[in-house]
Amino acid sequence: MSVMLNTLSDDKLADLLRGGGVGVLPTDTVYGVVCVASHELGVRRLYKLKSRDKKPGTIIAANIDQLIDLGLKARYLKAVEEYWPGPVGVVIPCVQLQYLHQGVGSLVVRISDNQQLNYLLLTTGPLLSSSANQPGQPVANTIQEAQDYFGDTVDFYVDGGDLSGQKPSTLIRIVDDAVEVLRDGAVKIDEETGRITH
Repeated sequence: MSVMLNTLSDDKLADLLRGGGVGVLPTDTVYGVVCVASHELGVRRLYKLKSRDKKPGTIIAANIDQLIDLGLKARYLKAVEEYWPGPVGVVIPCVQLQYLHQGVGSLVVRISDNQQLNYLLLTTGPLLSSSANQPGQPVANTIQEAQDYFGDTVDFYVDGGDLSGQKPSTLIRIVDDAVEVLRDGAVKIDEETGRITH
């Protein structure tokens, strides 16, 4: 049976995650299926749950140091830190951490600006997140919709209310010093200047 929790600051949530648990919670954007990024078995389970192959999820961290500790290169992170904290996912080259990037050679990372989520991240370390839906289906806006997708196949649900108004994170990559917007989302970025325009 899945555990139902009402807040990201519940101690039980951090324990479940650190133990390799996979579940649904409100991220700084939409509901996501998450696990601790450094927990290889949890990551494999999440990808299987979402039928993801060669389609890595997003790594959400509280700060850049957490991403460096995970094994990402500081120089790639420092080059894009102007976009954080906030709902901007940046594609970062990553040769190591094969279990996370599934052979793609890059990962999408972002630094959360949500205080409650950051409190959790400081306890658990970075989380791997993938939108709370099944392939080709809309993202769950409520915990009930998430339960309809995943039932008891996940360990926990954290109810953050109705997130219908929330947009997913904006997704970008840097190619030869130019910014390419791969997905429009919560933040508008000018491809010419690379600046956030809101």
